[in-house]
Amino acid sequence: MIIRGLASTEHVLLAHIVPIRRCNLACAYCNEYDDFSPPIPIDELIRRIDRLAYLKTAIVTISGGEPLLHPEIEAVIKRIRYHGMIAGIITNGYLLTPKKIEALNEAGLDHLQISIDNIQPDSVSLKSLKVLDKKLQLLAEFAEFAVNINSVIGGGIQNPEDAVTITKRALELGFASSLGIIHDGEGSVKPLNKREERVYREIRRYGKQSYSRLYWFQENLARGKTNDWSCRAGARYLYICEDGLVHYCSQQRGHPGIPLEQYSFEDLRRAYFLKKPCAPHCTVGCVQKVSVIDHWRDPQVDDGTNSTEQERAVAGVHTPRML
Repeated sequence: MIIRGLASTEHVLLAHIVPIRRCNLACAYCNEYDDFSPPIPIDELIRRIDRLAYLKTAIVTISGGEPLLHPEIEAVIKRIRYHGMIAGIITNGYLLTPKKIEALNEAGLDHLQISIDNIQPDSVSLKSLKVLDKKLQLLAEFAEFAVNINSVIGGGIQNPEDAVTITKRALELGFASSLGIIHDGEGSVKPLNKREERVYREIRRYGKQSYSRLYWFQENLARGKTNDWSCRAGARYLYICEDGLVHYCSQQRGHPGIPLEQYSFEDLRRAYFLKKPCAPHCTVGCVQKVSVIDHWRDPQVDDGTNSTEQERAVAGVHTPRML
């Protein structure tokens, strides 16, 4: 992926696709789910994956909602792998069983991520180590794909010290680990308090064993500082919602809002050079990780059409939290 990314900017490095918006949980900080949406028909999902292959996408990560609620999730993974794209999934882990893990192995899944928010479930999140540890043991025993355990701080998490225990448990089981700072409904983050910052510093000591951490982004965000970077969302990174629309990211839904079937290489080029006003305070790690490969080249500018409209469209969009 890195070699292809360095060789050309004319293709997508990472796309997130949503096969179902429904989730079996209701975490207080999350704005990416509902409790009623049906799964997207598999024929439609296959058309979307085929279009991503046309755009020369390197990695497709399936998210939600809870993607394991989709009854044909293995067929989605198989179609991604059919095109030679790397297949990943982000799940809350609740629906993992030995049978499901074996099915994911057979489908060709490359990597899986679970975010665990606390040790004991509480009113903010039920994604707790107490509930999920047995699922982690199943993954350690049966999974043939890479597993990353993401712990979090911020966003109302009551005991930030839990992230240390979760990180240690992930490494103990042979998994990769990462640390996320929870963002608000616009993808921005507030400075960490002293307690959260202590945890952040301690987990950083596990850095050599962790997964894809961009410390220079988190370091500034933890202190309430901005980052000077070129967000390539809409070009190197695409977020495709359940309606099949392309958005800059999960926290900027509605823009550009172009149907994936109509999204073109011209749209990729336009978004690649478009400066996003929300970027300095952004904490959407997947976009940062993908964009960093182009940090050294091609500075971005306003598109020149209507800067007021751009700021309203990009910086002003807000998706309410679902509580």
